[in-house]
Amino acid sequence: MEDWTERIVVDSKILVGKPVVKGTRISVELIIDLLARGYSREQILDQYDHLTVADVQACLAYASETLRSERVYALPR
Repeated sequence: MEDWTERIVVDSKILVGKPVVKGTRISVELIIDLLARGYSREQILDQYDHLTVADVQACLAYASETLRSERVYALPR
């Protein structure tokens, strides 16, 4: 699988610095939200015809890595 860093960029001048698919204004957040709402990859690619399968996979990989690096601290009861 291709490294997501080749397809996902963060630029403070684009969508206030949200991670987006390179060369677009389509945020990773939007793609993940559509998938969470039940859209298939094919439906997303039909709606955003300038995206590729690799772009959608990169969004998933970015989200996965972000969640994996998240630190959770349990609060004492």
